[in-house]
Amino acid sequence: MTRRPQKVLDPQGRPIDRASLTEEIAAPSFGGVRSPVTGYPADGLNPLRLAQILRSADHGDPVRYLELAEAIEERDSHYVGVLGTRKRAVSQLDITVEDSDDSPIGVEMAERVRKWLKRGELTNELFHILDAVGKGYSFTEIIWESSEGQWQPKELKLRDPRWFRFERHNLETPLMLDNSGNEVPLPAFRFIHARMQAKSGLALRSGIARVAAWTWMFKAFTQRDWSIFSQTYGQPLRIGKYGPGTSEDDRNKLFQAVANIAGDCAAIIPESMMIEFITAQNMGSSTEHYEKRCDWLDRQTSKLVLGQTATTDAVTGGLGSGKEHREVQEDIETADAQDLGAILNRDLIIPWMQFEFGPQKTYPRLVIARPEAEDLKAWTDAAVPWVQVGLEVDQAEVLTKLGLSAPQAGARVLGNSAPTPPNPSSTGGKGGKNSPEAKFEYRLKGLDGNLQGDAALQAQEPS
Repeated sequence: MTRRPQKVLDPQGRPIDRASLTEEIAAPSFGGVRSPVTGYPADGLNPLRLAQILRSADHGDPVRYLELAEAIEERDSHYVGVLGTRKRAVSQLDITVEDSDDSPIGVEMAERVRKWLKRGELTNELFHILDAVGKGYSFTEIIWESSEGQWQPKELKLRDPRWFRFERHNLETPLMLDNSGNEVPLPAFRFIHARMQAKSGLALRSGIARVAAWTWMFKAFTQRDWSIFSQTYGQPLRIGKYGPGTSEDDRNKLFQAVANIAGDCAAIIPESMMIEFITAQNMGSSTEHYEKRCDWLDRQTSKLVLGQTATTDAVTGGLGSGKEHREVQEDIETADAQDLGAILNRDLIIPWMQFEFGPQKTYPRLVIARPEAEDLKAWTDAAVPWVQVGLEVDQAEVLTKLGLSAPQAGARVLGNSAPTPPNPSSTGGKGGKNSPEAKFEYRLKGLDGNLQGDAALQAQEPS
């Protein structure tokens, strides 16, 4: 039977009230302290205001910085694209569970975790936990459930980081805002506090968004200037001409025709009047610098988030494009996966196992990683010559290596279905059918999927 303690203690030695664990304590509420309504500090942003926002965050007031980080994701298609790529790459990786030990409790704990990992919502929940990649940290509330006397996480809900603070004396210890707006310690076993640092230092200064804010602001300036230029010089200048003695009424008609002709594309004017369209010369070369600057800033964002540019802004023949850039992205993916696995083990798996099985010396461990791709051709090229010179290999092991299953009785088998047994009357000399070379050849044929090859060979071999 599963052993469960009567009481579970938090890190400060205080007993945990199990009954309260099924209730949400950090849900949003309109008009309350945890309001989902956000501000918009990105409107009219300039270098002076951005510096003030970052300075306030450095002093423990991160609200405007977090709102700005959210706005950048909403307004910059390139940034949200590369950031989403990085987060989705990790949230969809395979998750395996390592047993704490081979004891009955160790095996049972690992099986409980494996069963829970099959939840369809998990990929989306991990994606939201990885909000820490951009902002530097995230808080996810664990909603517990108890069925048939067993505790397990029911939901993992991302909470707005604006509803959390850090201790003023060190800016490291996380706090939450209670219903009265007071800063209180995080209740034990209730939150996953993820820190994904782009640089060493305090959580408030280690997010990618701090750097992306500057890139986005300068890009926004360039896009604004580009739009103004295109609006001013991208359309032909319309000039209406009228002759001497034209009445005020006729001049008004001409002006109305010139003003509306861009939208209506039609106008009626007296024969004595004339409208000319004057286009800007060499406009293409005049706008190249806007496009180049936006592209350059996008490449800096790609480097910031993915560590490279080849997977987002590939240039044919570019230096270092292709495999090398992909390896850089895989290094970042591996680091993010290791960080996420450690966070989940610390804030989710260990508390859960303590609820169910009491304090243990070791606990199951989540491992988030991409399966190692094995070069089967290289393995085959290395193994076959050894088999040919006499190395005996278990066919089942080869099938497992190749990801194949053993043929069932009566199944249609591809390849050599039944190698011809050696002639008992033949000599055993070199090159004969009963020679060692022939025997190894038959064994090698058995590796192609014929389970009866070795048996047939052994039946014919002399005792």
